[in-house]
Amino acid sequence: MTQKPVMHSAHWGAFHAQQQGDRLTIEPFKGDPDPSPLLQNFRTALNHPARVSCPMVRRGWLENGPGPDDRRGNDEYVAVSWDEAYALVTRELQRVGDTYGPEGIFGGSYGWSSAGRFHHAQSQVHRFLNTTLGGYVRSVNSYSSGSASVLLPHIVGDMTEIARRGVSWEEIAQHSEIVLAFGGLALKNSQVASGGLSEHTERGFMQQAAQRGTRFISVSPLKSDLPEEAQGEWLALRPGTDAAFILGVLSVLIAEQLTDEAFLARYTVGWPEMAAYIRGEEDGTPRDAAWAAEICGVSADFISDFARQLHGKRVLVTVAHALQRAENGEQPVWLGLVLAAALGQPGLPGGGYTYALGALGHYGKHHNLVSFPALPQGKNGIDRLIPVARISDMLLNPGKQFDYNGRRLTYPHIRLAYWAGGNPFHHHQDLARLRQAFCQLDTLIVHEIAWTASARHADIVLPATMTLEREDIGGAPTDRHLFAMQPVAQPFGEAKDDYAIFTELARRLGREEAFTEGRDTRGWLQHHYAQLQQKLAAHQVEIPDFEKFWQQGVLELPQLKDGGRMINAFRADPEASPLPTPSGKIEIFSATIASFNYENCPGHPVWREPQQQPNADHPFWLIANQPATRLHSQLDFGDYSLSGKRDGREVCSLHPADAAVSGINDGDIIELYNARGHVLASARLTETIMRGVVQLPTGAWYDPVDPTALRPLCRHGNPNVLTLDIGTSSLAQGCSGQITVVQVRKYRGEVTPVQAFNPPNTLSFS
Repeated sequence: MTQKPVMHSAHWGAFHAQQQGDRLTIEPFKGDPDPSPLLQNFRTALNHPARVSCPMVRRGWLENGPGPDDRRGNDEYVAVSWDEAYALVTRELQRVGDTYGPEGIFGGSYGWSSAGRFHHAQSQVHRFLNTTLGGYVRSVNSYSSGSASVLLPHIVGDMTEIARRGVSWEEIAQHSEIVLAFGGLALKNSQVASGGLSEHTERGFMQQAAQRGTRFISVSPLKSDLPEEAQGEWLALRPGTDAAFILGVLSVLIAEQLTDEAFLARYTVGWPEMAAYIRGEEDGTPRDAAWAAEICGVSADFISDFARQLHGKRVLVTVAHALQRAENGEQPVWLGLVLAAALGQPGLPGGGYTYALGALGHYGKHHNLVSFPALPQGKNGIDRLIPVARISDMLLNPGKQFDYNGRRLTYPHIRLAYWAGGNPFHHHQDLARLRQAFCQLDTLIVHEIAWTASARHADIVLPATMTLEREDIGGAPTDRHLFAMQPVAQPFGEAKDDYAIFTELARRLGREEAFTEGRDTRGWLQHHYAQLQQKLAAHQVEIPDFEKFWQQGVLELPQLKDGGRMINAFRADPEASPLPTPSGKIEIFSATIASFNYENCPGHPVWREPQQQPNADHPFWLIANQPATRLHSQLDFGDYSLSGKRDGREVCSLHPADAAVSGINDGDIIELYNARGHVLASARLTETIMRGVVQLPTGAWYDPVDPTALRPLCRHGNPNVLTLDIGTSSLAQGCSGQITVVQVRKYRGEVTPVQAFNPPNTLSFS
């Protein structure tokens, strides 16, 4: 492999990389004003001991054959040849396909995988299952935005328009007077974007806005959810009470006649029903400032003053992913829109409503004139689906009916799950229950670069290449640079890329031509690049040929400045440019949602108290938010991720006053626990978190002392041991893993070393 630096890209930025011995030298893309430190996770990743070096088969599956097995996650592995691995996978796919059809196969692979647009693991595995087996049971939506993505089309429009094409950072810097950010605007989140981003500009735009006088208000239990450059205010509410707070604010606006009644009359439907609910005319309970104060933990006077300060200002309301990753998560998303509408802001420069601003590097950016083509996934021959966060429910309850977005669906009986490029033991909740669910399968096949917890529960593990070991093209619809992702190193051990693996399996199944269309990797890259050339040529834009692009490594693409285009056109002429809702207007009351008759998500937004509440046994709220040192669980063994741990364990933040009550000092090993399990972490005492709250980020690889325990102890610090595995509501069935309740104490038991990055016991094939 060449020793000169080559261009490459990741979800957290573009860079030049050069291999020097067993380390990489990483140089961020020169055009990036604020490069992400996550790039340093690549430095020692290529040859890390956690890598999977050859095909592996779980001993129990190899000896006993397919079938449910409680040994998953606690078994030895047998190294086999690629030829044997291909034969085993082919026979099992044929058995399940012939016996149960596509309804017996779950195409998993939920996860970010590579920034490369061709070696995108989800696309590869879904294309393979469609073209070779006729389809698969699929998942819909995401763990990040499962509630909002279902709700928003009912009440205003597709999430892509509201989030990706919402109000731009450039517009905020020029026009916004107040940015009211429920869930904050943490830069650790916006430094990543699927497909990559070459220019991290959020920090600079926030600084520009603050210097002009924009007032940033972060509503969050964590002060760190707003960067110092915003010079903002921190409003700490009790976790999960944002919906009640907004209702209290709306009650003041109504009582003091500060609502924009003309806007509400022309551009919305359902405001009278909403106002009646707030006044208590529906059930005799007024949702006024005093009512909200009791729930939120701030005074009624504060809520009243807060509401008055919004009147007459150019206000942008944004609601983070975090709020809807909880029980009843649809409600604060809906109420954020209602608040913006009550203030008459949607469609004004720098005002209105946007979803998840700051949650991804995509949001608040300009869009490219045309998008880079995606790998076609073929046609799925069946229409069987689950909301992505309901996988344990599906595996544990085949044949059970469930509600989803107005439909009554039935969980299929899955015999085989095929996973590539994802790690469900990172993003799912109640990991003991998830393990129990995976033990119901006949077979779990995983492509993986390293021994994640998901790989440790698989029956067949096929070693996959890292992005650094293959060629691809990196780009995103909101990034004006396209990158030639040139290989930095040879594949580790016997690793192969997903496309090569699926090509051989398709050949053995007699469907190679259907899967490959006669193209190798370079052929697909050239094909997609030619499609991009054609798209741009239709706009009279010429770009270099593929060979020149590959040689120069980067290409700048034309962009559009059309942030907020849907809402802006709607405000200018609601008759000519109606919203894609049943009424063509903002739906404060949705007759469609009301017709579903869901008690936990009625026709207008409401306050529903979550079933989880702190009590004497579990007095703390746990915030299980996104990590600052890695993308979800990717490269948790990387240098930068390890630098954020203490003695190899994740760090849990808590307020000094709370720590003092329990005799906890900074740096102590603490135990967080509830009915679902126990987690160890290193205590960090800080006044940047509200009292009664502890914060432990997701992404630490699951490392149970006893993998078979019903209430496992994770010594590494994975909070999803503790989070509750329930849907947000019957409407969206989204993930509710952002907050839960726990007890915290200084750990008195034996402290054993973290073993998450050590490979499992392996036997040689004979």
